[in-house]
Amino acid sequence: MTSPDPQRHLLSRDAWKRRAALWGGAVAVALVAIVFAKASDAAFRVFQSIIAHSIWWALLVTPAVFALLAWLTSGALKPTRGSGIPQVIAALDVPTPSFRRDNLSLSVSAGKLALTTLSLLGGASVGREGPTVHVGASVMYMFGRWFGFRDPKELSHFLLAGGAAGIAAAFNTPLAGIVFAIEELSGRFEHRFSGTLLTAVIVGGVVSLGLLGNYTYFGNVTATLPLGQAWLAIVLCGVVAGLLGGVFANAVLLTMAGRPRWLGQLRQRHPILLAALCGLALVLLAAAFGAGAFGTGYEQARGLVQGAPSVGHEFGLMKLLANLVSYVAGIPGGLFSPALAVGAGLGHNLAALMPSVDERIFVLLGMCAYLTGVTQAPLTSAVISLELTDSSDMLLPILATVLIARGVSGLVCRVPIYKAMAEQLVKPLQGAHPPPA
Repeated sequence: MTSPDPQRHLLSRDAWKRRAALWGGAVAVALVAIVFAKASDAAFRVFQSIIAHSIWWALLVTPAVFALLAWLTSGALKPTRGSGIPQVIAALDVPTPSFRRDNLSLSVSAGKLALTTLSLLGGASVGREGPTVHVGASVMYMFGRWFGFRDPKELSHFLLAGGAAGIAAAFNTPLAGIVFAIEELSGRFEHRFSGTLLTAVIVGGVVSLGLLGNYTYFGNVTATLPLGQAWLAIVLCGVVAGLLGGVFANAVLLTMAGRPRWLGQLRQRHPILLAALCGLALVLLAAAFGAGAFGTGYEQARGLVQGAPSVGHEFGLMKLLANLVSYVAGIPGGLFSPALAVGAGLGHNLAALMPSVDERIFVLLGMCAYLTGVTQAPLTSAVISLELTDSSDMLLPILATVLIARGVSGLVCRVPIYKAMAEQLVKPLQGAHPPPA
């Protein structure tokens, strides 16, 4: 049996059609991600201008927006709830056209963009990166179908590339996009990235770079962690931030499973009232501990990373609670940016235990450790933290920290949060269509 001719494959019509679909889709994903980022930032600035007069204006705005979002997502737009990453994972696991159409249609994508923006207009403590993954996968899936691809396995490659391009464009981190697709979206390494898929992610990153410029999300961090006693910072951040990340993920999964019982009953019978109460809880957190409870937490995290904090030591735990009530509300929005903000706040707290170590190191390690604790994706968390801060000198400490955080998180949250959420989406289908014996 003769092996296929590489040159013939390179020049084949199907190969170029696949490249055109993936590369065109990557450009579209990058453009959508940029528009989404601008719209989200503008929406939150409007909210900030409202509460600048008095934070109590949020008592009118935030619960009302949360209730409206719960009502809007109670029907056909239900797939827009949450971060969107579980929907992409579920679509990879369930390749049926009807399931993918329900979760990845253009109407769902448009709804995801609009409703996540509305979430930030209401001050919700959510991020836009997870929704960008969802929309990126949807756009790339549609490009694949428009170019005539119908094989479910082939379209799975488009989903992976779209999700990766979404992360790459949202954070301006192409390498993190690739690692994220391998580690988090596929969940298994037999999904091999071909050169075409890799270049699709690069194309998305180049478009974002060309339009937004060469920037790092949180700015540059030039600190280093010398060998010796200072490496205790790795253990502290890995254990504490990783454990709290696991606690947060487990709490989210418990609420989604209807526990405690009173919360499950309230969600089932009165979801709009629950969302409004979560909005009220968020406003009370902000009134008690500061307006950092609202929004993605980007500004506060950037200040901590740069060694110029604008928040106190209450910020980390307060932001964790703000993220939790926003997610329990069941509104559209992601976890990435708020998780990085929580981790930065926790690192700021732990830095007080070792004043001889540069505080920025604790902040950086706290970010990657908490994100690992929440997602249980250590490689993705490490690469995102490195690319967001251009801190290549911290490679080994970051890798050591995320490995510790992954182990500690697994003690309190046995199943990674996105995988568990995806399983809940797939479970009704498995009940209706049990697998053959």
